[in-house]
Amino acid sequence: MAEKKKEEGIVSPPLKDYLREKIPLEEVRDYSSAARIESIDFVKGFAIVFIIIAHSAGAWLDDEWIYIYGIAYAVLDILGPSLFVFLSALSVVFSIKRKEGKLPDNVIRNRIFSRGFTIMLLGILYNIIAVETTVEGYPFPLNLWGWNILMFIGFSQIVSYYALKMGKTSRAVLGVIIIAYSQQIREIIYLGMDENFGLGILHYIITSPAPQVTLFPWVAICFLSTIFGEYLYDAMEQGTEKSYYLLFKQFIFWGLFFVGFGILLGFELQSHTYVSFPGMFVSEYPQFDLFRIMNQQNYVSFPGLPLFLIRGTAASMFYNLGAALLIIAISFYYIDIKLNWNYFVSIIKYYGKVSLSLFLIHYIFLPFYINSFNIVFFPFVVLSYIAFMGFFMYAWMETGNGVGSPEWIMIQIGRIGQKTGESVKKEAKIISEKTREGIKKASNSIKKEAKIIAEKTKKLKEKKQKEKENVK
Repeated sequence: MAEKKKEEGIVSPPLKDYLREKIPLEEVRDYSSAARIESIDFVKGFAIVFIIIAHSAGAWLDDEWIYIYGIAYAVLDILGPSLFVFLSALSVVFSIKRKEGKLPDNVIRNRIFSRGFTIMLLGILYNIIAVETTVEGYPFPLNLWGWNILMFIGFSQIVSYYALKMGKTSRAVLGVIIIAYSQQIREIIYLGMDENFGLGILHYIITSPAPQVTLFPWVAICFLSTIFGEYLYDAMEQGTEKSYYLLFKQFIFWGLFFVGFGILLGFELQSHTYVSFPGMFVSEYPQFDLFRIMNQQNYVSFPGLPLFLIRGTAASMFYNLGAALLIIAISFYYIDIKLNWNYFVSIIKYYGKVSLSLFLIHYIFLPFYINSFNIVFFPFVVLSYIAFMGFFMYAWMETGNGVGSPEWIMIQIGRIGQKTGESVKKEAKIISEKTREGIKKASNSIKKEAKIIAEKTKKLKEKKQKEKENVK
């Protein structure tokens, strides 16, 4: 009876009831935030605002003014995928470092993996619509795969976990090698994929039907950004003004170095007449199409697009990495060191906390006003749209507790994993206790049998001894 009560006491409540438990709103809002670093949320918010502006401009500007979108997108792409992937790797560093020594390594790993796979799942759902409507020749289920920003952010979470197990020097060397040779590797694969089935498979995996953020060279960001993530975490752990200023100087130095190196590496202009394989360049590097959009006007003729502004090239990777470091460094200086807070910073920070949800839901209203606005009305419309998105997310979070949002979904999946782990541990505990009790009973039984045999043996020896004495 006592054993039965003991087992009932450690049995977990049903998973269904467990998932119905209310998730604290602050946990939803801060799910992917780096604790005690206010500038990170600000940078994420700043980036998501410009992403909404860029996507809205591409959809809503009329034909007369669409060239503005081409110019702005090319110049401000530093606020796009490269910055978000960099910040994603930083979040992994903080998630792991905060839990090291407090949780088993497999629990930390499972949490990182569950978050990464959930974001990748959202990316797959996004691909079903995006690839189907924009890319021909990829029917279902081939249209599930595509390196969009969500797919790669989720994938970067997993890669960053393993990257942290390597030394900083190894990560730096590997990251630079990947960036340096990715363009040549992708060119070889592209030129041979029509004749070689294996190269065709590699092209599908590495470049994909939606080559926004391809496996090569973008995976290098995971190796390089985790290095700076560790520097950032160490500075925050020390918490001194000296460590903050040292971190700021490190980020500024390497930011300027990478920006300068990227510009020197790719200052030459690229146009349809300059590149060796125009068809390949447009399909493998779709951002190159911005060059065509920029020239859809009669005011000035752009001779080409600098290589460092074409996403996915080696020059662009170094340039964007440096720009990300500079943006983070400047924000860190003014917000975390100088503590310059105001209403604007608070609003942008909030956008950063719900950036994943904003990225997904802002697409909903884009088809409503295709090519409808000129440059005079567009700024008013897009600012109103951004304000509406912020109000919508605030209402969703504050009144609906964020139920159903991507952040909420990822927390729930993490809780399922945690709950499953707890159940496994409890079952293991029950089995372990029963095993110990069984071993103990068996041991006691063996001891009793041995004692009986020893006593019988002793009596038998005494009897034989007496018989010998009687014979004498």
